[in-house]
Amino acid sequence: MKVLIPSALRSYTEQGKVSASGATLGAVLVDLDRLYPGIRFRMIDEQEQIRRHIRCFVNGVQVRDLAQPLAASDELVIVQALSGG
Repeated sequence: MKVLIPSALRSYTEQGKVSASGATLGAVLVDLDRLYPGIRFRMIDEQEQIRRHIRCFVNGVQVRDLAQPLAASDELVIVQALSGG
């Protein structure tokens, strides 16, 4: 599956588009971490929840459940909110 990576996480992947596999959103994030160690911790907290500043969109629809089923043909877009003062 094609995964679009936000610029704040590209220090892990060194590119904006990568490929990962998995039957669920959680499995895809585990696969991303296998390929790019440490990236999952930036998206998932200690309670195994998507961090508040991270949004995941599958085929343009926001998904918050790590158990969300995915297909190999889906596109996952990860968005990280930016804050400032």
